[in-house]
Order: sequence, then structure tokens, then C-alpha cells
Amino acid sequence: MKKIILITGATDGIGLETAKMLLAQGHTVLLHGRNIEKLNNVQTMLNEYYPQASTQSYVADLSEMSQVHYLAEQISADHKQIDVLINNAGVFKLENVITPDGLDARFAVNTFAPYLLTKLLLPLLNKNARVVNVSSAAQSSVNLDALIGNKALSDGDAYAQSKLAITMWSRYLGLKLKEVGPLVVSVNPKSLLGSKMVKDAYGLDGGDLKLGADIFYRAALSDEFNNATGLYFDNDAERFAPPHIDALNETKNQQLVDTLDSVLAQLKLGEL
Repeated sequence: MKKIILITGATDGIGLETAKMLLAQGHTVLLHGRNIEKLNNVQTMLNEYYPQASTQSYVADLSEMSQVHYLAEQISADHKQIDVLINNAGVFKLENVITPDGLDARFAVNTFAPYLLTKLLLPLLNKNARVVNVSSAAQSSVNLDALIGNKALSDGDAYAQSKLAITMWSRYLGLKLKEVGPLVVSVNPKSLLGSKMVKDAYGLDGGDLKLGADIFYRAALSDEFNNATGLYFDNDAERFAPPHIDALNETKNQQLVDTLDSVLAQLKLGEL
């Protein structure tokens, strides 16, 4: 059965490769990007390559929570249901690390935005739907002061903490929604793949992006993920694996989610 699948950060890297795989199978792909010109060019290219499939495009800067909220409004206006949300968009290195909301932009894009978007789109995600959150092998304990923008971090520290944070709330939300859906899973697509982010961060060409796209495709659609809610898939090990020990700590997960909810409540962006 053909699915409707939203991919954030779909204009390059693993997101774009995943879109290609899904469109090749005839699924409808909702493409998100930050730059409208780049987004339009990518959509045109994909429509030419995969004329049998359907795409729609949505532009939003995920470092600004008001734009995340607007993105959810637009998708909700266009669709009564989506089958899969792939929270792929992420950043490592930025010139300006403080957002208009006063958040660290690395946490804003990598942690807050996917959390807010997922919560806002829950009415469109039924019991059999899936949320695939992009984690990383780089994970380190989350400093809640840094999470809310009150402590400066290096690019590497902010990235590793933001990726553990998305793994933590994925487990929390996945277990909370286990009986009613959607399924929520976090995935390390594979270390040092050849994305723009890896090239900018490490100066490396990196590995084949299709390795990451393949695991996103499987997480979105395959039976092997049927019972994966709240779990972490490590594509370096090519199996489900224990995440960082903090993500297995229910108290720390609750503290993290409470902090996310508190910040979003202050911004008045908790619901549509």
C-alpha cells in the first residue's frame, strides 16, 4: 500500500536519498527544506525522475519554533493523515548559534524542532503510523542549562548532546504511545556518511549515503521495525542496540521532556 511520508531536511544528503528510494516505489513524499529555491529545484528534479509518484514541498527554518508550528499547520491543512514522519533535518556547525527564541540553534534544530513537529502532527499519525528520528553514534549526557540556551557548548558537544536528547525523548514518547501509536524509533543511520554536514564538520567525503537511506526506508516501512517503538537502531552495528545509558534512565528522560515542554509552553507553541 502506498504511503504518505514527510521527510524534514529532504533537499540533500540522506534525506534526499531516502526521498528517491520512496518515490521509486510510488509513495507520496512531502519534502521539507529551509531554502525555497533549493527546495523547488529538488522537487522539480524528483518529479522528472519519478513521474509515477507524487511530491509536495514545504519550506521552514527549523531553528525557529514559530516556523515549525507553521509547517505543522500547513501539513495539517493539506492532509488528514500522514503515514510516516522522518525527522531527518539536523545541523552540526553554525555561525550564529543563538536563535530568535533564545535557544542554542543546534538543540533547536536537532531536538526541539522534531519534538514539537511530532507532537503537533500526532492527530495525523494513526496507530499504524511511524515516527523515525535521526540519532547518531555521537551521544553524550545532556546539560539542561545548555538545552535551554543558558550554557555555551562547542559544536561537537552540542551535537552529541542534542542527538542523545532526541534519542531520550524518542524512547519516552515511544513507550508512552506504545498502545495507541504511532510507533516512535530513533536510528543512527551510520557514522560518517557523505553528507554535507559530515563534510563541513570533519572535512571528509564520507561513506555511501544510500546506506543511511536504506535504513530510513526500512524503519519507515519494513516489518522488522513493527515492534520497535521506543527502541534505538544502531546502523554501525546493523542491529537494535542499547543507546547511551542516560536514555535508559526513566527519571532523566522525564526531566528532559519536562524541560522541552516547559520551554515550548513559554513560547506558547505546544498545540495547533
